[in-house]
Amino acid sequence: MDPHLLRTFVTVADRRSFSAAATELGYTQSAVSQQIAALEADLGLELLHRRPVTPTRAGERLLEHAGPLLLRHRAARADVLRAAAGPAGRLTVAASPLACVPAIVRSLPPGCVLRTVARERVAAEVASGAAGLGLVDGIAAPSDPLRLPDVGPLAGFGVAEEGLVVLLPAGHPLSHRRGLDLADLTDALWLRAPVAVPVERLRELAGGGGFRAASRYDGEDVRTVLNLVAAGHGLALLPASVATEAATGTTAAGAVRGVPLGAPRVVHRVEALYAEATGPAAALAAQLRQPPSSTPPGTSASGS
Repeated sequence: MDPHLLRTFVTVADRRSFSAAATELGYTQSAVSQQIAALEADLGLELLHRRPVTPTRAGERLLEHAGPLLLRHRAARADVLRAAAGPAGRLTVAASPLACVPAIVRSLPPGCVLRTVARERVAAEVASGAAGLGLVDGIAAPSDPLRLPDVGPLAGFGVAEEGLVVLLPAGHPLSHRRGLDLADLTDALWLRAPVAVPVERLRELAGGGGFRAASRYDGEDVRTVLNLVAAGHGLALLPASVATEAATGTTAAGAVRGVPLGAPRVVHRVEALYAEATGPAAALAAQLRQPPSSTPPGTSASGS
């Protein structure tokens, strides 16, 4: 399948409109219609209903494959261009919000460009050549690698591992525990925020339901998360070092307690990803390529 036709199909299906897709892609509406017709002729299947514009059953199945196929195409192109261009002068690092733990930030070279993207986008940024090195975080068993999407020939290694803490208001009945079992918190309300462990992941870790979402915060400022927790808008699960650093000097200091997560036995893990470690990317990879450092899980976010 022609990737240009596939890209047009994905855009039409996403916008639910031939005219809107034409505007976004810079084509005429007639050209978009012709490209969709050519793709349908190639497959011998109708991919889109026209009124309204929605994917057919075959179109829905193609959409499942289209994203990875287009990404692999961009990754291959970027890989060829990287090989031809040689080492780049300026390093761009794509990082998920909680991958930038304090120790890693201190390792970044002067002059680099740090761009925060969603966890699921980090590997794609590196594979497509938009970033020379990626930093992605997630929750895993100790020393286990993260589950990452297959977007191309990427290499990676663990950079850091540390314990997790449950953030609770200082007056919460469980705030003075030495450790908490996640299964005991299934009935609690949890804050939805990009920098906190998602509610869906909490359910997966605990092996059950519950974990109702309370308020939602779409920003990435951890100090705001602490203030929301202190105000009773929901609990949050964060890496110990991030929670502690954010608590220093905030209005939430003393109003929030960080209680170590005792069970299940998981850690917050950060991994570095690269397609070809050359130039500044190679230098940073070499600096980060150490046995994953561990932060004791018993760090408190209360500032005390």
